[in-house]
Amino acid sequence: MNSTLMNILPLILLVVVFYFLLIRPQRKRQQEALQMQNSLAPGARVMTTTGLFATVVAIDNEDVILEVSPGVETRWVKAAIGRVVTPVDDKIAATAVPETNDEADETVDRNGDQGTNTNKS
Repeated sequence: MNSTLMNILPLILLVVVFYFLLIRPQRKRQQEALQMQNSLAPGARVMTTTGLFATVVAIDNEDVILEVSPGVETRWVKAAIGRVVTPVDDKIAATAVPETNDEADETVDRNGDQGTNTNKS
């Protein structure tokens, strides 16, 4: 009896690990995607699963009408909406892409106008 339990225990542990590492996270992602698709509203900026960026114009049952560019509207199923795109805050954008003017600094250094690392004796 005890040896039979010891033989089955690794199989049971494998099933439990499989559930927590694969099945449960996948189910959670599906529920989040379904919730996002059901909360779509006109005016939302979205990206489809194929990478197309558009604005939601109207919602008709399981279909969504997207405006790709001014005057160009296409009909998609809700399941094709991959994510809602949120506008980037200006403050975040400024810190994410620092503005440097390397060319101007190099020109000044080459001319010797503001060479801080040059030793003149």
